[in-house]
Amino acid sequence: MVEFASGVKGIALNLENENVGIVVFGSETAIKEGDLVKHTGSIVDVPVGKAMLGRVVDALGFPIDGRGALSNHERRRAEVVAYRQMSLLLRQPLGCEAFPGDVFYLHSRLLERAAKRSDYTGVGSLTTLPVIETQAGDLSAYIPTNVIPITNGQIYLETELFYRGIRHTINVGLSVSRVGSATQLKTMKQICGSSKLELAQYREVAAFAQFGQTLMLRLRHYSIEVQG
Repeated sequence: MVEFASGVKGIALNLENENVGIVVFGSETAIKEGDLVKHTGSIVDVPVGKAMLGRVVDALGFPIDGRGALSNHERRRAEVVAYRQMSLLLRQPLGCEAFPGDVFYLHSRLLERAAKRSDYTGVGSLTTLPVIETQAGDLSAYIPTNVIPITNGQIYLETELFYRGIRHTINVGLSVSRVGSATQLKTMKQICGSSKLELAQYREVAAFAQFGQTLMLRLRHYSIEVQG
């Protein structure tokens, strides 16, 4: 954390030879060229606990609702939830950084720890199974949500397979498992080792052949109309 001459604080995220990228926690109108900026020697942290319930605070956790200081509370280091958003402001390389960090960590908590059991109930945590509907089967619109990087894989169900009477309607080419064959028995691995790839290739060729047939029919129909 750094502090400007005006008293406004900020967090330095990237250090380069000629400049330092700083996100300002507060109004930037009081910051002028040539102002002295000093480091505070501390890492950004925020207050946590029941004292925060119903309170309005600024980016650093200081009350701004006029109800006085916070009562009993502790402070914990800010998560990397702000880093992903600030990466965009600092024009750092995109990728997973492009997705809002608060939503990313919200997803990860929902998926990885939907509920945590106490020591009294046997410890451990529960994991949820998210169901996501793609728009018109467009998987590319689903990938940037960062749900894929959070989960241990995906089972992609395809409507077209359902209408063709194929059950289960699993697209083996787009479905992914990070666990993979590690959970399969040795016998099962030997039997279906390459079957997933072969099935995916077959469906790709079948779809391409269907497209070619449809195209030829349309061209023939167009030719008949022209001749007519």
